[in-house]
Amino acid sequence: MRYLPHTLEDIAEMLKTVGVESLDGLFASIPADCRRSAPMVLPHPLTEWELNAHIDRLAGRMAAGPAYKVFIGAGSYEHFIPASVGFLTSRSEFVTSYTPYQPEISQGTLQAIFEYQTLAARLLGMEVANASMYDGASALAEGLLMAARITRRSKVAVSRAVHPLYRRVVETYLKPTDIEVREIPFGPDGTTLLSAVADPAELAAVAVQSPNFFGCIEDVAAVSGRAQAAGALCVAAFSEPLAFGLFKNPGSLGADIACGEGQSLGIPRAFGGPGLGMFASRMQYVRNMPGRLVGETKDLEGRRGFVLTLSTREQHIRREKATSNICTNNSLCALTAAVYMASLGGTGLRELAQLNYDKAEYLKSQLRAAGIRLPFGAATFNEFVAAFPDGFDAVHSRLIAKGIVAGLPLGTYYPELKNHYLLCATETMSRDDLDALAREVAS
Repeated sequence: MRYLPHTLEDIAEMLKTVGVESLDGLFASIPADCRRSAPMVLPHPLTEWELNAHIDRLAGRMAAGPAYKVFIGAGSYEHFIPASVGFLTSRSEFVTSYTPYQPEISQGTLQAIFEYQTLAARLLGMEVANASMYDGASALAEGLLMAARITRRSKVAVSRAVHPLYRRVVETYLKPTDIEVREIPFGPDGTTLLSAVADPAELAAVAVQSPNFFGCIEDVAAVSGRAQAAGALCVAAFSEPLAFGLFKNPGSLGADIACGEGQSLGIPRAFGGPGLGMFASRMQYVRNMPGRLVGETKDLEGRRGFVLTLSTREQHIRREKATSNICTNNSLCALTAAVYMASLGGTGLRELAQLNYDKAEYLKSQLRAAGIRLPFGAATFNEFVAAFPDGFDAVHSRLIAKGIVAGLPLGTYYPELKNHYLLCATETMSRDDLDALAREVAS
């Protein structure tokens, strides 16, 4: 009864209280043909130690680090995390807290979120950042909804070089609305073909991702200029915010809304979650921003304090006036990102970004020397696309058996990119690791 603590006497007492004679009686209102009549076919029960061994065997079937060298980013990146991050975020004041439903007595939580907002706004080059969203994909969808509210237009254009899973979330978000989603193709250099944007005067927003899904750096300044000239907003998405330690951030390039995934900022990959949806915009649009915003103020005695300046979820305001049904994610993720950014500082962030750039460029040079074609000519950060000869899928499987995961096959998401793989190299990969990959794919 370790996991089901109620004794038979407890169960009998509860059944008596609710007025039924058996557990089956609790389900009497469900039609008989909708109820299972036979017991479930389950495997023989295991002891706790047998169960642990079984789970270990299942886990052993997965190609995961550190046993494997995984050269895949694609929106989730392996980075070294300073010890200060885990030490500070594991303090009981933080690790047990959620979102501040009683903000007046949550000064510590509010201050932590305020510090995150400040650092996020500085990193993205924007005037205001919210307390975070659920993840990068939902942040992009919320950014497009926000643009539609501001412009009162019902069409958005999204680059096909935006993460394909982000685009699926956008489609799910916007399908129940009257907002039409148009796709912008990418060109031969791997960046968005801006000339293919039709009738920008009809659009609420033009959305690109930089670095995009292929790792290529987009011309966000050109996108923002064309969008804003037509009265639309430029929504700049991202999945690797460390790039802004080396390349210009969205705000400096004229973006109206910057939104994306903050997992790289001290949050472990953890088989896909949790993540951190970063969201920032120009101050003139702040009242259309989804989620929550913590502000700084002073109390009646002049002491510094923090308040929820904006809470635009339907649980706080009238449903028809709400801008989102998602507010912050668990604030622990935002706190983690804040501690990570503060631990690195501006200089550390630049050095780390340069190291990531250099690792990927070195791997590029080794693959070229091995005769591998790199089809896209645009500058990249962290990851890039390599075109392998027919039959490389067999080599890919052979390398997995050797403990090397040689990139993500792109044919699933882009049929025209068959035999193309997305490769990533962060600071966690040594020179020996990079050389081994180049040597193996050429053999």
